[in-house]
Amino acid sequence: MSPQSSPAADALLHRALQHVEDWEQSWGAFDRHDALGVDPDRLDAAFDEYLERLEGNYPFHHPRYAGQMLKPPHPVACAAYAAAQRINPNNHALDGGSPTSQMEKEVVADLAGMLGLPDASLGHLTGGGTVANLEALWVARELHPDQAVAVADNAHYTHGRMGDVLDVEVVPVPADAHGRIDLDALDRVLEQHAIGTVVLTAGTTGLGTVDPIHDAIPLCRAHDARVHVDGAYGGFFRLLTEPDAPDIPNFPAERFRAIEDADSVAIDPHKHGLQPYGCGCILFRDPAVGRFYQHDSPYTYFTSDDLHLGEISLECSRAGAAAGALWCTLKALPLKPDDGLGPILAACMRAARTWTDAVADTDALHVVAPPETDIVSYVPATSESSLSAVHEASQALFDAAMNDPDDPIFTSVYRLSADALTTLRPSLHADRDEAAVLRSVLMKPEHETYAPDLVDRLANKAQSLDSAAP
Repeated sequence: MSPQSSPAADALLHRALQHVEDWEQSWGAFDRHDALGVDPDRLDAAFDEYLERLEGNYPFHHPRYAGQMLKPPHPVACAAYAAAQRINPNNHALDGGSPTSQMEKEVVADLAGMLGLPDASLGHLTGGGTVANLEALWVARELHPDQAVAVADNAHYTHGRMGDVLDVEVVPVPADAHGRIDLDALDRVLEQHAIGTVVLTAGTTGLGTVDPIHDAIPLCRAHDARVHVDGAYGGFFRLLTEPDAPDIPNFPAERFRAIEDADSVAIDPHKHGLQPYGCGCILFRDPAVGRFYQHDSPYTYFTSDDLHLGEISLECSRAGAAAGALWCTLKALPLKPDDGLGPILAACMRAARTWTDAVADTDALHVVAPPETDIVSYVPATSESSLSAVHEASQALFDAAMNDPDDPIFTSVYRLSADALTTLRPSLHADRDEAAVLRSVLMKPEHETYAPDLVDRLANKAQSLDSAAP
């Protein structure tokens, strides 16, 4: 296979399943229980219906889908996951999956290295970013049981929900128009409240912006507050801060680089790590926080004195297949800025810049804010300069593009407050509290090539809608 070739998913999957089948047979033949049998006609009917219902999904694999944070995993990840899933190891204890548990330790070390965290950092994979952030806030509570957690207004809503679960006070911090935490407001919150941990975001799920982590961490340290970085979406972009990474315009490298000074980091390989859903990760700078996880289990942890991952995680059963798939993917596509995963991430970044330039070249669309990662925000041009006109035009274009029976384009909408939108586009006047803008997540590298055509088609649709308006 040449470095430029794309692996055939079918061939990889066949190879993976054939190998596992050979391994199973090496343990000796045995008779399967009759109860596991399935009536052939019923199976055919069930599978026919199942496959047909799957067709109701949007085309996440296609460049025409530039909506939410959704994309298919890499073929390597699919085949590797299927192979381990056939065995179904459980990475809670070494007894349930020693090989995939070791793979998990290795990939967690790789992720820690990519983020600039010390070799001694403690971490494990999770079911996703929600659980990763839950564990970070849980450790924050255990370290400072009488102190609150400060979170920017535009941070992911999971932090507020997890605060409720943990009975931890969450103090909101105002954000600027781009959705970044306001440092002056953070300073006031730190002065006025007993804050044990501050949550900073490396890639918001709204506009894809990055908190000023490099400036916020010294401020937090001055107030004796810990820092948790929610890099669930954007954490992998830190790879592009390395010297061999390509130059990306408007890329906040200094902010991503500062992740290395955080006390804990959440990151989601099932986003930019090309993995199936069910693969998040939590990392702690200080391995001593492992003491909070200590518990006794009367039926696990008995065949080895080595660390069992269940001893440092809140979740019990966890799919070893997730660790195996990530391990195999990172062997095939290593965490390097100029090889493996790096060029894929860079293409997504360039796609957002290409999309932004294409929007700027039209008369029918306007950029709301320059992208910092791979998320672009824009609005249709309107004859009226009110937020109501922008809101209605954005919603209309979103609906028309998605529901075009012949040539659909899938974007998404995002609600911006009146203060934020009028700050970003001062020509608008506020006649409502918030308005919808269009938002495109360009997390497939193919978007770099398709962006100009997609924008051109959206612009044509916007012009058609505007000319048809009464």
